Amino acid sequence: MTAAAPATPPLINAEPTEPAQSPANQAPVVAQTAPSREVKLTFAQIAPPPGSMALRGVNPNGGIEFGMRSDEVASKAVLNLEYTPSPSLLPVQSQLKVYLNDELMGVLPVTKEQLGKKTLAQVPINPLFITDFNRVRLEFVGHYRDVCENPASSTLWLDIGRNSALDLTYNMLAVNNDLSHFPVPFFDPRDNRPVTLPIVFAEVPDLAQQQAASIVASWFGSRAGWRGQRFPVLYNHLPDRNAIVFATNDRRPDFLRDHPAVNAPVIEMMNHPDNPYVKLLVVLGRDDKDLLQAAKGIAQGNILFRGSSVVVNDVKPLLARKPYDAPNWVRTDRPVTFGELKTYEEQLQSSGLEPAPINVSLNLPPDLYLLRSNGIDMDLNYRYTSPPTKDSSRLDISLNNQFLQAFSLNSTQETNRLLLRLPVLQGLLDGKTDVSIPALKLGAMNQLRFDFQYMNPMPGGSVDNCITFQPVQNHVVIGDDSTIDFSKYYHFIAMPDLRAFANAGFPFSRMADLSDTLAVMPKTPTEAQMETLLNAVGAIGGQTGFPAINLTITDDSAHIADKDADLMIIGGIPDKLKDDKRIDLLVQATQSWVKTPMRQTAFPSIMPDEADRAAGCAIHRHRQRPDGSSGGFPVAV
Repeated sequence: MTAAAPATPPLINAEPTEPAQSPANQAPVVAQTAPSREVKLTFAQIAPPPGSMALRGVNPNGGIEFGMRSDEVASKAVLNLEYTPSPSLLPVQSQLKVYLNDELMGVLPVTKEQLGKKTLAQVPINPLFITDFNRVRLEFVGHYRDVCENPASSTLWLDIGRNSALDLTYNMLAVNNDLSHFPVPFFDPRDNRPVTLPIVFAEVPDLAQQQAASIVASWFGSRAGWRGQRFPVLYNHLPDRNAIVFATNDRRPDFLRDHPAVNAPVIEMMNHPDNPYVKLLVVLGRDDKDLLQAAKGIAQGNILFRGSSVVVNDVKPLLARKPYDAPNWVRTDRPVTFGELKTYEEQLQSSGLEPAPINVSLNLPPDLYLLRSNGIDMDLNYRYTSPPTKDSSRLDISLNNQFLQAFSLNSTQETNRLLLRLPVLQGLLDGKTDVSIPALKLGAMNQLRFDFQYMNPMPGGSVDNCITFQPVQNHVVIGDDSTIDFSKYYHFIAMPDLRAFANAGFPFSRMADLSDTLAVMPKTPTEAQMETLLNAVGAIGGQTGFPAINLTITDDSAHIADKDADLMIIGGIPDKLKDDKRIDLLVQATQSWVKTPMRQTAFPSIMPDEADRAAGCAIHRHRQRPDGSSGGFPVAV
């Protein structure tokens, strides 16, 4: 293996390692005592999978994206690149340009010593250009001969390794106690890390305080979404990070003993008593009823947050929820437009010589019953620029990285056989296609991908008779009025199913507000048991996108014997349920049998051989129940 060759430092428009002392080049001024943190963002973490990038002559751009919290400022940034240039490139004429938010940060010329070798390079990034949302773009300028080059030549390439990384130094800002930017800093959408938000009580919380904390935790979980969330619980002890505190006039943590009493539900933002850079969101009330009102005010968004504190005078109840109406789930009662499935503007359009794929996410209830169905109807409307030659381009549609179907992109133009002419944008053609998606390929989370594959004519010829032209971009659009219809199907799933709970919070998430859920808690829950409850409802909120405003919590097993509800038991099985035959049935149903077939294959077969599927051996497993008996009843301990 050839040793990695060090790259020459950036020569063109590069930021110096030690910034000049002019005001334009100075890093943001922060207090000398401000806490700081070092962050290493590898391409394996933040670049599109698999993390490495293959830059080519016809597709010369690659990039990464990252955010910066609003209560932090970047004081230093360095891009550490690991890349390998093609051995056929012309030195110096071939370059790698580095942009941050479309500002040129540096240029890395390819030298003769680097050709075909792994190269390491550092590009200093001016922190003044780092904002709340940032794009680092890498542009490959490649040449393999002086005249008559073909941009599609296989010798034009530069590979970026997945071990490349962006090293950042962040300093914390001493922000004011102002709720106008709520939920920042307790949740910052610019921060892609999992949300960790401690919850503080004065002592063991009663049922009303548990419900108030569950409502708030599920709301933050709904905001965290794909990031993940965790809610550590502390009794009369403050963490060293942003946290939420629940307190009444009679039951307060020690640090609030001298805080004035309140006469209404109050939400207040204050400094940590030992660290002004850490903020506390204190939910105050005269009693538990006030805490519930304040929690519902946060969750239902009926409060106009401003200043350091707000009073929640009234909370208007929302309309009753319906089954399967979670905001994060695709609706199953009517056709859904692609415009409703968009998560950001311009998601359904793409441009370029080779347009990037268009992706649409479908988050479905796990109990959608699709067996013995011909598929799911999708009415697709799309527009595209005219292909340069007839019958040469197509639209490929894939579901979960599996190819489904392809359609030709027709041209209204006569075939132009003279490749000397520049192809001209002829406007957007209209296409309308009905697609049937194989139902058995759908799961709880699905990715639809639309690849517009263009055949682009490239220059050619010889050195004496060179043919060259400037390629133009192609533009493709999936119409917002395209629809997909799940309304013709039933809901059915065999329960219990822990995978459905882990992936979608089901069956509790069937009602997004958890109105059909009864959480059973111990009489005096420990910090770990309270954390389990809050993590569970937070995870369900992350799946549904809606807070658990109608969750019921009890610690009396007498109230659950004949309750028609989904039970979420935290701790051991209540004494009155241990002898219930229905509980025994659940215990038996969740025992696991692992059957090993006679002939195992690496991949599942569409039409398996029955003889090969016959079990050669069977293994039985179970877990120890909290009461000491054997069984598989899923409870949180």
